[in-house]
Amino acid sequence: MLRELSIADFAIIERSTIRLQDGLTSLTGETGAGKSILLDALGAVLGQRIGSDLVRTGAKTARIEALFELTEACDTTIRPRCVDLGIEIGDDGHLILTREIQASGRSSARINGRMVTASVLAEIGSHLVDIHGQSDHLSLLQATTQRNMLDEYAGLSILRHQVAVGVQKVREARCRLSELERGSRDHIQRLDLLRYQVTEIEEAAIQPDEERDLLRQRDVLLNVDRLRLAVLDALSALNGDELGATAAASGLDSLRELEASLQQVSEIDASTTGMFERASELVVLADDLNRDLRTYLDTVEADPDTLQLVEDRLSLLRGLIRKYGATVEDVLEYQASAQAEVETLTDGSFDVAVVQQSMRQAEAELVTLVSELSRQREEAAAELGPLVEQNAADLKMGRSQLKVDVRHRPDVSGITMGSGETVAFDESGIDDVEFLFAPNVGETFRPLGRIASGGETARLMLALKSILSEVDQTPTLVFDEIDVGVGARSGQVVGEKLWKLSRTHQVVVVTHLPQIAAYGDDHLRITKREIDGRTVSSVDAVSDALRIDELAYMIDGVPATDESRANASVILERIAAVKAATVG
Repeated sequence: MLRELSIADFAIIERSTIRLQDGLTSLTGETGAGKSILLDALGAVLGQRIGSDLVRTGAKTARIEALFELTEACDTTIRPRCVDLGIEIGDDGHLILTREIQASGRSSARINGRMVTASVLAEIGSHLVDIHGQSDHLSLLQATTQRNMLDEYAGLSILRHQVAVGVQKVREARCRLSELERGSRDHIQRLDLLRYQVTEIEEAAIQPDEERDLLRQRDVLLNVDRLRLAVLDALSALNGDELGATAAASGLDSLRELEASLQQVSEIDASTTGMFERASELVVLADDLNRDLRTYLDTVEADPDTLQLVEDRLSLLRGLIRKYGATVEDVLEYQASAQAEVETLTDGSFDVAVVQQSMRQAEAELVTLVSELSRQREEAAAELGPLVEQNAADLKMGRSQLKVDVRHRPDVSGITMGSGETVAFDESGIDDVEFLFAPNVGETFRPLGRIASGGETARLMLALKSILSEVDQTPTLVFDEIDVGVGARSGQVVGEKLWKLSRTHQVVVVTHLPQIAAYGDDHLRITKREIDGRTVSSVDAVSDALRIDELAYMIDGVPATDESRANASVILERIAAVKAATVG
């Protein structure tokens, strides 16, 4: 329930705090006093779009704050969402919504002190207050509103969501199929190319370091003579002239002589043992090197056939590198990515037959959902019409009749039902819903928008709101001039209907009719006056004599006369009797 609304520097409201109780609250005041501005402020704190032009002239910031006391109905809606948002709710169950609008155009929003976006504020606000504006009854003439009201009465929100999801699946499948059919040639060509490329790289059987090894092997085969001469020179340095053609000592002989000399030295001076050991190691290493050089020399032979094979392999690798990457590693990476794309293109999502089957499955599921939605709508339509007629009779609309028509539109591009009929569909299902109205017995039913007057439309909207209130868990309902087009004769019954509605909801009504205002359990008056050259609006509670005066002003203008006060008193007494009889 809305308990308190504080407004500062908003339009012509400088400072105002409004406290609200349970039941029906009437809000009255002369035209232009600021009643609509008050509702604009409430809408702003509930997350509605608001312009910086509503910041009071000369002020930097407008601030609106609303204190709500959460009801049990909020336990399944608002409380879980607040937990998700990290908003703490105290033991008192209070929720404070705050909206600040700067003259510069920026705005901010908070819930219990935590900064939130305007969209989150609107989401939470939609579960707290339902504002029925002056022109909202005109929306009743729109087919979308009529369908939504029928669905709200029937409690079809979950099924509507399931249908919307199903429609999205069907549209995606149809779009996918259309794309495949248009691009099937490109798809086949792409798949053939990728398969060829993958096969080409696979058949090459490339190894990661193969190019480097081949280049080394080619360098050896191209320089066999140079290698052999260099190895022979090294062997000669180690072994000398093995044929005895020269008396020059070999490297090995010199190392062996070095070893023998250092051995003699170490036998005399033990401190030189380390040098002797190193000399011995040099002899061992030289012997190993000598053997390895001889073995290597045996392997270095000219081999034109092997050289040609190496050149051919390098040519193959370089051809693949030119096609698929700068290095062998790049070629292997391309092979992996191409293979992955082949698997994607052949996993069924690009197969026309597979997508067709998927589309048929999605359509079959959607047909089941929309069929059930239509069935429940037709059942609810049969109930809603008589209920509206009964409430309309309570509102002095005589024996007017309302029929809720649920029908389908043929559409060759739609969805085929089990009956074989192909009908139009969208996220709301396959039904066109239209309220047909007959204001008098015996007249032909016609679309509501073509036959109902403004007053009749307003009262029908109230009748529907009364019916929907039984399934609507929004705790606070606000009606802005529901009396548009309603005369004094019907004003009292409209007021009574609003008062009865307030037995299950907190109701606020902005009205110009005393017959409606008098039904308020509380009465607030908004006035406008000039202070220091500035226009200021304020909201005050009125009761007893002040309330009689306010109703008298609404009956016969200012100043109040004895007659208008007497009339106001009679209205209050009559309504008090009606309330007592109803409660009793």
